[in-house]
Amino acid sequence: MAGMGKRMRPHTLTVPKPLIPVAGKPIVQKIIEDLAKVCGTQIEEVAYIIGPTFGDEVEKQLVEVAGKLGAKGSIYYQHEPLGTAHAIMCAKESLEGNVLVVFADTLFKADFTLDREQDGIIWVQKVEDPRPFGVVKVDSNNVITDFVEKPEHFVSDLAIIGIYYFKDGAYLRNELQYLLDNDIKEKGEYQLTNGLENMKTKGTKFVPGQVTEWLDCGNKNATVYTNSRILQFMHDGGEKLVDDSVKTENSVIIQPSYIGKNVTIRNSVVGPYASIGDNCTIDKSLISNSIVQKSTKLVNANIDNSMIGSNCEYKGSSRDLSMGDFSTEQ
Repeated sequence: MAGMGKRMRPHTLTVPKPLIPVAGKPIVQKIIEDLAKVCGTQIEEVAYIIGPTFGDEVEKQLVEVAGKLGAKGSIYYQHEPLGTAHAIMCAKESLEGNVLVVFADTLFKADFTLDREQDGIIWVQKVEDPRPFGVVKVDSNNVITDFVEKPEHFVSDLAIIGIYYFKDGAYLRNELQYLLDNDIKEKGEYQLTNGLENMKTKGTKFVPGQVTEWLDCGNKNATVYTNSRILQFMHDGGEKLVDDSVKTENSVIIQPSYIGKNVTIRNSVVGPYASIGDNCTIDKSLISNSIVQKSTKLVNANIDNSMIGSNCEYKGSSRDLSMGDFSTEQ
C-alpha cells in the first residue's frame, strides 16, 4: 500500500488511499477483517508495506487495526515504486510460514475458507478487458499453467485480483530475492508474476481461487460504487448501520446507509447508499450514493455519486462532488 493514490486525489493529499473509509471503515481494515473471516485460523501478524511519508499517526492507526484482530502490526517502507515483487520484499523479514499477500485497493465478497494445504492460491475474476491486469491460464485440472502480466493480446480473461496465498513464505522470499539479485524485470519493474512463473517451473502447483464479487477502490467513481455494494452486503447480513448517538429531526434515512457517531441530520433525506462519518451535520440536504467523511457540514446540498472529505463545509446545489479534506464551498 505504498503508492501515492494519484487517481484518488484530492482525497489522498491528506490521507493514504487505504485509510479512506468505505461503509464506515478504512479500506485496509475491511480487507483485513474479511481475510480473517476466511483464514480459519488466527492471523499472527499483519505486515504493512507503506510509503515513507505516511507519518506516525497513520502508522499508529495501522498497528491498531492489526491489534483489533489480536495480531502484531509491523511497518515496512517502500522508498521507490519498483514493482510488486520489490514491494513484497520490503517486508522480507515477515515472509515465514503460511503467508497471504494482498494489495490494499481490492475489496471482495467471499464465501470460501482458505485451503492451507495448497502450495499456492491465486485469486482471479473474469473480466471483459484483461489488458490492464495480470492474468492466468489454467489446464483441465484447474491448475495454473501460465502467468501473463498485462497481455497486449488475448490469452485469458482470468484477471489476478491482488490476493495470493503461499504455503511457504520463505520459499517465496527466496524466489523474489533471485529476481532482485539478477535484475530480472518485466516492463521496467520487478514483478511478482515472474517469481510465480519460476516457482511453477520448479513444481509448485498454483490453483485459482474465486471470490463472489471483486470491488475496486482505484478512483472516486469506483470507490463510491464499492461503498454501495459493501453497504448492501452489510444490510443483507443484518449488520447495524446507524449508531445510537445519531440525532434526526424531520428527516428520513433510507437504507442501506451507514451513519456514524454523533451525527445530526435535520430536514434531510439521507440514502440510499450513503456513508456519513462521525460528527457530521446534515441540514436541508439530499444525500445519496455518496461517501462523506468525518466532521463535515452540509447545508442545502443535493449530492449523488460524490466523495467529500473530513472537516469540510459545503452549502450549495445539485452536484457530483469530489472534495478533499478541509475544503469549503458555498
